[in-house]
Amino acid sequence: METGSPHDTGTADAQRTPTPATADVPAPDAGTEPDAGAEPVWRALPPGLLTMRRLLLVVWLGLLTLATALVPGLLAGPAWGAFAVLPLALLLWGWVMLERNWRSWRYAERADDLLISRGVLWHEETVVPYGRMQLVEVTSGPVERHFGLASVQLHTAAAATDATIPGLDPGEAERLRDRLTELGEARSAGL
Repeated sequence: METGSPHDTGTADAQRTPTPATADVPAPDAGTEPDAGAEPVWRALPPGLLTMRRLLLVVWLGLLTLATALVPGLLAGPAWGAFAVLPLALLLWGWVMLERNWRSWRYAERADDLLISRGVLWHEETVVPYGRMQLVEVTSGPVERHFGLASVQLHTAAAATDATIPGLDPGEAERLRDRLTELGEARSAGL
């Protein structure tokens, strides 16, 4: 379950926990179990996701800027080409916002659940218990593959708690999928 407000108190499936600064920590060993009482070790997303998103922003808004400058400029006169400043301003604003969004994403593996934290204005933290996981998928579209990225999609017993971790390195995505699948099978065996 996701919490969308900083004032949410949480439920049995999701709970609000303090979110320390993002740490880029090496992956835990496959054979080690995170300590149940320890603070979660937050892992940041790789910078390749930010690069991919910024490139897509430049391509799409660059084309829009060019079209906004040429079409009115040729049809109505050069003064109307000044409207190209609007998509250019949007591009500069988006450049900064993409980095803020990228920095807000992080995840942590705990002994009984996976935490996914994201959001700048509306901070959301999703707690996915391993025993509730039904399916863990690794997906990678053509643009993601070009940048060497993959996403992990988690499907749980409740449709509202499905979660995604975007822009991981393919090796980390596969490691996370295998680990979550293994822990999910172990936790659901007792149900």
